[in-house]
Amino acid sequence: MGALSSRLPWVLSLVLSLLLAAPAHAGASLAAKSVTVPGATLQQLTLAVTPVDAGGLRMQLDAARVDVPAMGWRRVGLHLDAVLQRDPHGRWSFDGPMQVKRAPGAALGDATVSLQIDPAANTLLVDLRQGKAQATTFVPLDQPTHAQIELKNLPFAWLQGLMSTVWSGRATGGRVNAVLALDQRERGIQASGQFDLAALGFDSPAGKLAAQSLGAGGRFVLNTAEGPAGIHLESTLRGGEVLLGPIYAKLPDHAVQLSLDAQAQAGAVTVSRLRVGDPDAMQLKGAMAFNAKGDLASLNLSQLQLSLPTAYQRYGRAWLASFGLRDMTARGQLSATVDLRRDGLNAFTFTTSGLDLADADGRLAIAGLKGGLDWSRDGARPGTDLSWQRLGVYRFMHGPATSRWHSSDGVLSLQRPISMSLLGGQVRISALDWAPAAARGQRLETSMAVTGVDMAAFSQTMGWPQFPGTLGGAITGLTISGDQLALDGGLSLNVFGGFVDVTGLALQQPFGDNPVLAGNIALRQLDLGAITSVFDFGSITGPLDGHINGLRLVNWQPVAFDAQLLASQGGRISQRAVNNLTSVGGGGMAAGLQGAVLKLFKTFGYDRIGLNCRLQGAVCHMSGLEPTADGYTIVDGSGLPHLEVIGHQAEVDWPTLIRRLKAAIEGNAPQVR
Repeated sequence: MGALSSRLPWVLSLVLSLLLAAPAHAGASLAAKSVTVPGATLQQLTLAVTPVDAGGLRMQLDAARVDVPAMGWRRVGLHLDAVLQRDPHGRWSFDGPMQVKRAPGAALGDATVSLQIDPAANTLLVDLRQGKAQATTFVPLDQPTHAQIELKNLPFAWLQGLMSTVWSGRATGGRVNAVLALDQRERGIQASGQFDLAALGFDSPAGKLAAQSLGAGGRFVLNTAEGPAGIHLESTLRGGEVLLGPIYAKLPDHAVQLSLDAQAQAGAVTVSRLRVGDPDAMQLKGAMAFNAKGDLASLNLSQLQLSLPTAYQRYGRAWLASFGLRDMTARGQLSATVDLRRDGLNAFTFTTSGLDLADADGRLAIAGLKGGLDWSRDGARPGTDLSWQRLGVYRFMHGPATSRWHSSDGVLSLQRPISMSLLGGQVRISALDWAPAAARGQRLETSMAVTGVDMAAFSQTMGWPQFPGTLGGAITGLTISGDQLALDGGLSLNVFGGFVDVTGLALQQPFGDNPVLAGNIALRQLDLGAITSVFDFGSITGPLDGHINGLRLVNWQPVAFDAQLLASQGGRISQRAVNNLTSVGGGGMAAGLQGAVLKLFKTFGYDRIGLNCRLQGAVCHMSGLEPTADGYTIVDGSGLPHLEVIGHQAEVDWPTLIRRLKAAIEGNAPQVR
């Protein structure tokens, strides 16, 4: 608006020149296809001039198209209906309504203009008003490219055009008060002054840079005349919300200091100097850059000091939630540096004298964290120590440990093995190399072992029925690709007198809303008597083998697997277990075995038991030992009475099958009669 105000002397000169060419006493009507004044072009211009009774001239000016490039105004319409008068002292006044059509932010859509020219004082005064908004401009007549401007209660959206000359963002709300000096140059403007913003709002086309209800005040310098648009800002922020790429901030009511130097060109923004000071939460120094799409292109934080939990509540909540860590509790102090370049992470450090973190879902918890890490993509860095009192992952709490780290040529390495207690056993990490800047799938190499974990405590933590045994295994490698972790090696559970081997483990989005776990499970010589006693399924004796291949859990619920369970060495099965297997398979007894005879026996001999399920698309495709004319065999009996259980349902809805299994374990299975 200031730039437009400084153009009005040229428009008035144009009007006066046209008047001199026509007999004003009888009125005049003039037209021009195009008129150019410094900084503005008017097309399809018409001017009607008529005398008024009180003296002076009424001038009605219309321009179908006005372009003011410095203001970002293109193809706007202009209508003026004002009276031009001259007082006895030789001062000119020009007052009346003005409407600007199609201006960015609907600026000056229904305004009034008051213009005064005082040749003796060498001044031009332009006052524009609309509602509560007011813009007042003082211009020296001998220097029309310079203006002193005062803005009062100006809608921020009215500056949308000016903002579009340096950035592709959009004003969404707020009002501006400012006092500034403005100079029009050949290729842009130079401006400086003081400002106060209330309820400011803006956003970027991609929605990655935004603000809402932001209060701010301070001093600025703006230069669009020399290469990329540059801004220097010294300000305080008060309240409101700000989004900068992945960082969302909910600002406090007290003052937050903001100081920056920035450049904008072709939609991209580079903040070459950034200082943020929030007294009880965060101190930050550094630089950052965003590309034209609003994506973070680089980030260099030479100083970041956080006081928790306040810093988390104001600045870290949304960022950590993007990793699935929500409603964190945090206490302590943290200092860090970050160097993120266009080609990736280049360096980082962090140190803490005491930090506690935990998410509400129990997926991650750290207590008594002390020390730090120091990593660089190039060269070597000093060694660091990092220790903790408790480390919890998915409700499994590990004991205290101290680790020693060293960075060399982009690899952060564990310098000596560490051991942590876990549920009566131990987790030992003998080696760990982390290369944060390496290609996906090559960033992490580790060797770790799990020994002697008590399965009774493990099953209690998982919410399962308790059963004895131990868990152990070795992880010979770990690959990270994107948000997926894949483990080489495997885990072995010594339970129920046999072994359960878990291999091919992969975990995707470990802290996301819907983590995905994949793997393969092999069952070897499990004692069915021990299993059925723990899960109260009904008694079955004999060893069990089998596998669950292609297991896939989404948010810890199975969505796919291929399971085969086989007891091939014979044993005994109780009547209740027969009933439950019949319920699960949706089957019945083979022909010839009567309910009255069945009641005479509590257990039956069997030669083989086999049940298979391939889960696909929420449907379990069932099969057994072998197919029959009307189904598949689940139990192949041995001795007298000869028992044979046939399954008739080849496809069972997975939720239905789960309900049947729960009913069987709870002792509510149907009775065979």
